[in-house]
Amino acid sequence: MTDTARVEEASQPSNETFFQVPSPGEMLTFIKMVGGKENKDVSFLNPPSNQRNYTDSKAKALNFGIYSCDLSYCSIFEIGSESVKYYKTVKEMGDQIGISTAIRPEVLKRVEANIGKADSLAVIADDIYFSSFEALEGSKQGSTLALMVSGGWIESLFIASKLAKYKDGSPIIERLADQKYTLENLIEFLKKHEKDPGVASVKADLESVMAEFNKIKEVDVKDKGKQEKNMTTLEGGKQLTITEDIYKSIISKVAELRAKYTQNS
Repeated sequence: MTDTARVEEASQPSNETFFQVPSPGEMLTFIKMVGGKENKDVSFLNPPSNQRNYTDSKAKALNFGIYSCDLSYCSIFEIGSESVKYYKTVKEMGDQIGISTAIRPEVLKRVEANIGKADSLAVIADDIYFSSFEALEGSKQGSTLALMVSGGWIESLFIASKLAKYKDGSPIIERLADQKYTLENLIEFLKKHEKDPGVASVKADLESVMAEFNKIKEVDVKDKGKQEKNMTTLEGGKQLTITEDIYKSIISKVAELRAKYTQNS
């Protein structure tokens, strides 16, 4: 299983459209690789106790994605006891959104047996995420899938902002700037299901985040030497330059939406 899920819309078989959506753990794995291995903070995660507050289908789907990301975080950063708690929460919420067969009860034994083994836990967390993804896709629950992926994406950026502050030249900040393209793909996928009122409202929310990402300048490679101080450059077809002010505006908007979703307001 790769670390990127393929969201497929096949309503028109002769002209299928594909979107690439990363798993929540992808960015967190990158952060661990470039620094922060000793982090064990769980204070900023969505507490499992909040689960009882999610009673409507939109809140359940969004927070299933959020909790799945929290599970990935605990797994990747070797917080074994918390991994068990978040696995149980993800399992319970998976049952509620109709994908009980995707998260088998015996997986808990795998989690408990691999406490202290970050690589194994991370694989298990990804397996759970992609099994859920495929179950929703296979049962034609496109709206639920769109909300799940949106919740996971928001949470991955929220956690990333807690692990890394802005620093000129930081590879983590560069990776965050690159999320502009991921968000473009995600919004396109949400458009396929915006007849659902919950999806439509989340699409509008993410478009407000996109407005902040659109402030990032795209610079041709030949203009690299003309960039201003305190800008971070991301290599790509074009180069993205993100200032500290833009970074803060993106993170502020992400935090605002994350609070809205986890508090179910």
